Amino acid sequence: MKLDILAIGAHPDDVEMSCGATLAKEIAAGKTVGILDLTRGELGTRGSAAIRKEEADRAAEILGVKVRENLGLKDGFFQNDAESQLAIIQVLRKYRPDVVLCNAVDDRHIDHGKGSKLTSDACFLSGLRRIETKLDGEAQEAWRPKHVYHYIQWKDLEPDFVVDVSGFMDKKLEAVFAYKSQFYDENSKEPETPISSKNATESLRYKNRNLGRLIGTEYGEGYTVERYVAINSLDDLI
Repeated sequence: MKLDILAIGAHPDDVEMSCGATLAKEIAAGKTVGILDLTRGELGTRGSAAIRKEEADRAAEILGVKVRENLGLKDGFFQNDAESQLAIIQVLRKYRPDVVLCNAVDDRHIDHGKGSKLTSDACFLSGLRRIETKLDGEAQEAWRPKHVYHYIQWKDLEPDFVVDVSGFMDKKLEAVFAYKSQFYDENSKEPETPISSKNATESLRYKNRNLGRLIGTEYGEGYTVERYVAINSLDDLI
């Protein structure tokens, strides 16, 4: 299966929290979308890797993505090394996405910055024919995504462009809150974490509302780029 977009996150829920509305909008427009989680989030304070797997599957169903895979890299300790790069390259060559969305280039959680650079490097290396990979015993062809965009996470990074996601916030939040173990619940006995607070839960909406305000729409999701974004004409800008 060829994907139009592959969204990659260091942990299950990274993608939903950061670019879930963008994915929902693209899926509604007929794009084929997949999600790749680098780790199982096994170091998370709340829940467990098994619970996160169930929640991730539910979130994927809500968004309507075609595939979701997990590389099973070591949460907190994965490295930008040949083994990890080749694991991502194999997935890139399997699904041949035109666009890859990935972690923030800089963020509070160290896995986010690491995941960002790891994914970016793998996207480049995936286009080199002399790097050989196999899937089910068959040699894979080289494939390099046309675009790699980095979504924004905990830190308020300055976006290079903002996607108008008005009309898709409810779908995003439904997918995010499929991760019941991770977010605010006044009856939960689990330890509090940065994302389990009521403030953090509310921020999912007001941060996107603020980006929407800045571009003259109701909601927006921001991205940073590795190279200039090209447009055909000034009419492409809204």
